Amino acid sequence: MKVLIVTDAWHPQVNGVVRSLTEIGKQAGAFGIRVSYLTPEGFSSLAMPGYPEIRLALAAPSQVAQRIDDIAPDRIHIATEGPLGILARRYCMKRKRKFTTSYHTHFPQYLSARLPLPSWPLAALMRRFHSAAAATMVSTKTLEDDLSGQGYRNLMRWSRGVDADLFHPGKALRPPFVRPIFLYAGRVAVEKNLEAFLSLDLPGSKVVAGDGPARAMLEAQFPETHFLGAHQGEALAEIYASADAFVFPSLTDTFGVVLLEALASGVPVAAFPVAGPCDVIGNSKAGVLDKDLRRAAVGALAIPRDLCRKYALQFSWRESARQFFDNVLAANGMAPLRQELGTAA
Repeated sequence: MKVLIVTDAWHPQVNGVVRSLTEIGKQAGAFGIRVSYLTPEGFSSLAMPGYPEIRLALAAPSQVAQRIDDIAPDRIHIATEGPLGILARRYCMKRKRKFTTSYHTHFPQYLSARLPLPSWPLAALMRRFHSAAAATMVSTKTLEDDLSGQGYRNLMRWSRGVDADLFHPGKALRPPFVRPIFLYAGRVAVEKNLEAFLSLDLPGSKVVAGDGPARAMLEAQFPETHFLGAHQGEALAEIYASADAFVFPSLTDTFGVVLLEALASGVPVAAFPVAGPCDVIGNSKAGVLDKDLRRAAVGALAIPRDLCRKYALQFSWRESARQFFDNVLAANGMAPLRQELGTAA
């Protein structure tokens, strides 16, 4: 079986969406499935306002249709609500082809955080976008309940994973920062609520690994914070493992793959008790969730690193991929993978 994933978010972007979709492709062969991608690569593009690293494809409907016809997929998954996602949805609707979608990002809230505009018009458009799908995948129960209350239907759960070999406590170095080290890793943007972390009165050092449109402003506002820029692979794994606590101030993330990466590195999490952290951390005791983020950050220092690591090992990309493909199959009235493994796909 050949599955096409259509996504406006793609490399060289560094975020949870790109990481999740990439890992799905890496794991597909274990299930006898071939994955192809339709991304902004190969199209003319322009920079997304406020996010120059994100390129929006300038594609004509006929170009997208031809790409899909050339790939000739058995199943189509539309991962994003951007230009390519919209044109792929149009393709499927015109040809009466079933497709699945996934809800990754609270774009209405992100828009309101940046501009003095109400969130409801974009929320209505997103609901309409996903309403045509045979199923919409969501990462957590909290998000499922939230979207269900907004009128979304045919919701299916698709959790995320972590590369526990890459992110490992044994990769810790001795960074030149005063301990304890409080780390944030991820996009540096207004919707990540980083000021809530950087303004805290904490002992030791605050470290930010990542880049984004708010970096220059935050560097000027918080000169005592160590901004390391964007890192990937081994370099990022070393930064995680060298920290004492991972502080996640976001109020809008739907999951937070970085939480699993920190935990796999043996680093406890401090976050607000909101969707994403509540679902990932839950009752694991691998983090502290508190409306007082300083109390959460200081409290996280007492959590054993081996407890964090043990909890993170429950999340694998193989299981995440199985959930994804099971959802695609179920949405098309087919048997789940566990019944098909060992047979030709």
